[in-house]
Amino acid sequence: DQFDYDVIMEPEGQFVGTLNEDFAFESLPGDIFQLGNTSYRILRIERSTVRVQDAKGQPPNIPFWFGEAPGRSDELSYAVSRFRQEFAERWESEREGIENWLSEISLESSAIAQVVDYLGTAHTALGLLPTQKTIVFERFFDESGDTHLVIHTPFGSRINRAWGLALRKRFCRRFNFELQAAALEDSIVMSLSATHSFPLEEVKGYLKSATVRDLLVQALLDAPMFATRWRWTATTALALQRNRNGQRVPPQIQRMNAEDLVAVVFPDQLACVENIAGDREVPNHPLVQQSISDCLHEAMDIDGLENLVKNIETGDINIVTRELALASPLAQEILTARPYAFLDDAPAEERRTSAVQARGFLDAETASRLGKLDPDAIAQVRNEAWPQPRDIDELHDALVTLGAITEEEGKRFNWERLFSSLADQNRAACFHIHKGLHLWVAAERLQQWCFLHDKASYLPGIAKVSVPGFESHDRNQVLTELVRSRMEGMGPVTITELSAFTGCPMNEIEQALLTLEAEGFVMRGSFSEDCEQWCERRLLARINRYTVKRLRQEIEPVSTADYMRFLTQWQGVSPAHQREGETALDEVMQQLEGFAAPLNAWTNAILPTRLAGFELSMLDRACLSGKFRWLRVGERQSTATVKNTTPICFVRRSDVSIWQRPRREHLELSSRAHRVHQTLQQNGALYADEVVVLGKMEEVDVIQGLKELVGCGLVGCDGFESLRALIKAEDTAFANSGRWSLFRRSTVAAKRSDKDIEAVAWTLLRRYGVVFRKVLERESQNIPSWRELLIAYRRLEARGDIRGGRFVAGFSGEQYALPEAVGSLRKTRRQGGPTEMVTICASDPMNLTGSIIPGERISLSAKDRILLKDGIPIATQSGKDVRFMQALDDNEQWQARNALVQHPIPLVRQAH
Repeated sequence: DQFDYDVIMEPEGQFVGTLNEDFAFESLPGDIFQLGNTSYRILRIERSTVRVQDAKGQPPNIPFWFGEAPGRSDELSYAVSRFRQEFAERWESEREGIENWLSEISLESSAIAQVVDYLGTAHTALGLLPTQKTIVFERFFDESGDTHLVIHTPFGSRINRAWGLALRKRFCRRFNFELQAAALEDSIVMSLSATHSFPLEEVKGYLKSATVRDLLVQALLDAPMFATRWRWTATTALALQRNRNGQRVPPQIQRMNAEDLVAVVFPDQLACVENIAGDREVPNHPLVQQSISDCLHEAMDIDGLENLVKNIETGDINIVTRELALASPLAQEILTARPYAFLDDAPAEERRTSAVQARGFLDAETASRLGKLDPDAIAQVRNEAWPQPRDIDELHDALVTLGAITEEEGKRFNWERLFSSLADQNRAACFHIHKGLHLWVAAERLQQWCFLHDKASYLPGIAKVSVPGFESHDRNQVLTELVRSRMEGMGPVTITELSAFTGCPMNEIEQALLTLEAEGFVMRGSFSEDCEQWCERRLLARINRYTVKRLRQEIEPVSTADYMRFLTQWQGVSPAHQREGETALDEVMQQLEGFAAPLNAWTNAILPTRLAGFELSMLDRACLSGKFRWLRVGERQSTATVKNTTPICFVRRSDVSIWQRPRREHLELSSRAHRVHQTLQQNGALYADEVVVLGKMEEVDVIQGLKELVGCGLVGCDGFESLRALIKAEDTAFANSGRWSLFRRSTVAAKRSDKDIEAVAWTLLRRYGVVFRKVLERESQNIPSWRELLIAYRRLEARGDIRGGRFVAGFSGEQYALPEAVGSLRKTRRQGGPTEMVTICASDPMNLTGSIIPGERISLSAKDRILLKDGIPIATQSGKDVRFMQALDDNEQWQARNALVQHPIPLVRQAH
């Protein structure tokens, strides 16, 4: 018999309602449930009483399966379907008379208006209304770039729950991914990841009427409904005790006993899936069979599902697919469904459907555009993905990235001169497949094209470069990789276009695309034309994003001058944006982490420019505290030593292995440098005078030996002042201001891991706000290649951490930016601002002349200065010579000379 629990509010002792036994079985102290309009937190569960306290409006967190209620009857579901069908017919023919028709069924005017708006916009978005004769499969992207599949099926929750569970199991087996799903009376949602790429039409064939029952049994064994009904069945059969020694067994104990019983009767239900090959074997035990029967026929309707799948197979039920830019009005209900609708155990706050941006009710005009991708968004993404090389290196990178480009494309963009120079260096060739099809191919990809077309010729007759990852002896694999490369620079494209590009039959192209689709790399649909098209998933997600946010998400590329003005504020070089204090020093050091500059440039220019009141002691404390460490970077000179012009960089101590690169195995060291190295290797970190004693050396030899070891990048010191003291020491006494130690090279990998590359990518984003290939030309060779960084940035964009697009005009390739940098960049362009002059050192990372700033490249000498006016260099000073880079009148020249001579960097107080 069912046993009711009285709910008593503590500490008042007020009776607030009753709960049945099933509720108490699934609840534990601390759980929150809702009774009426009030939330309660369970304090304890007694023999016949549940003691609770007010949860002060907190949402319920009890096991969601207790939201289960009897599903809608078949008759009511049929009535809903018939109403939709009649509404759709009237909407298409006599739209004005719908309100009069609805008033005949005794609806109030406000309800009539809501029904018309809701179903009308849904019809406009989907082109029809789902019924029991026409089911709609709808797919759209969310804000993170993942997709969601909503099946509009007004058959009631019992059939939809069964369909959702079976379909979820089929997706799991097909893609090896446990996706999230939910089901309501009129719809099912499948939240898909980046690994799910398939034509929507294909989904209707995932379930077969002959096997759907067995598949559903396997699916329900992992669902919470089985555990609940197993306990009910076992209790009814008196296999579990409700009372012991005259007292009720606590619900949590009964739950444990039920689990112990199923482990004996049906061990595979609780077994580790790693130890199960194939389907779980369901025992022919009455308790198990009864529990499964209750799940199939009470919680779900397996007979109704079998009839539904059979009607889909015979064509009695029509399936319509829709690719939308936004979720339709009918999909909003399932996207915001309560936990009782969930078909998996992911909590509400972790649902992928929460990534779908909630929007207000759509008007008819907006709804009519849901199924169309914006042509301007498609053109913009195509332009962003397609390379725009300015020199032969960028053209070579484009040829490697895209696999090849046609000669017609090269001439269209006027790249003939660049390609001729590239061919003269034997780095590329013109590949002749047949008359009318000529490709420009890089030497690294030539082997793949020769494998596909062994009778083709190419000029000049260059050697094929063997590159790891581009080698294969399988025709389909080679073609797949070439198609993959081509898709990275294209928007939506047809099989015919890819066949014309590769010179391969369309059936081979289709097979390659199907392989990429199985990987989740491409998706198919009708994106810009009525025919079937294919598009790289990342680019398609960006097209959808641009379509949804045509104005808000797009940013017009700024000019070079605006970007340089932005950088003066972003890096704090502008006097109005200078920082102050040791906390600000940490922020500046993190922003400049890994940047190589002469030693004296750091202390006399780079840091004082960004920090008001900078002192050397601040930098020394930052190093001695263990926050940062200096590294010798750059190529070793013929005579290894260290001086004021030696390039060094500062990195966080935990990131030394990321920025420190492997050195040559054998270095030619002098005898004194070798003795110092041996002493440090044997004794660990030492002060300089300790090296003198333990190494039995003269002080002057220790100084020169340390200089050589620092110049080779073999040793470092706790503090920065020690490095400056070493340079000043010459042959005199050396100050013991820090301990010297060898760098631990054993932890430095020959190749950076993906995690290390991503860390460098974040640092470059913090430094420049917007990162693209050209802006990194001033960076040291210590950073990963642009290709490696590009993979990391694409991954970050896919996660929604950064923005991809075209942010700075005039530069080729993909560009990526921090979200906050995009806002600041837009603000800088919009506001303009008064004319501002900023003086920087030529070794400063702000010196982007010859790369970002067009014109000549200014020397990187630490002694030279550059005067920027609104981000553009107008004058330089080398020694006492001042050179003007723009035509200035006498007054402007005087101001420029004064700004260069009276350098705004404050005098640095020495730390010793």
